[in-house]
Amino acid sequence: MSERTGACLCGVVKYTLASDPLATRICWCKDCQKVSGNGTVNLIVPTEALTYSGEVTEFTSTADSGNQVVRKFCPKCGVHLFGNSSARPQFTVVRAGTLADPSSIRPDMNIWAASAPKWACMDPGLGLAERQPMPPPQQK
Repeated sequence: MSERTGACLCGVVKYTLASDPLATRICWCKDCQKVSGNGTVNLIVPTEALTYSGEVTEFTSTADSGNQVVRKFCPKCGVHLFGNSSARPQFTVVRAGTLADPSSIRPDMNIWAASAPKWACMDPGLGLAERQPMPPPQQK
């Protein structure tokens, strides 16, 4: 296990992950595309492994899956940092681009590939799920 740190663009919100990711996925759902303008690389971590400092703003919406998703942003620079789904509160999604060292992780799957634009570049060496895959196993 290696501890990872990250922050928003302006540095007001900083975080620490006290666990390796359970999965790292590139998401092509329509919501992730709107947040980033592309697919997003997301770490799935146990919720209790994430600690952060600084105030965040929350936005709740209904995802393509039908679940309620709470997205957490920096109120100053607007960077999207974390997300939680009503279906799996034991997991938190962390945007890989906010890591201090994004090269410390490697995606293992493209998800919601059915929603990807025709120009999406998907590594054929990664797993592929047309929609939402099964949740990752929780490490003990």
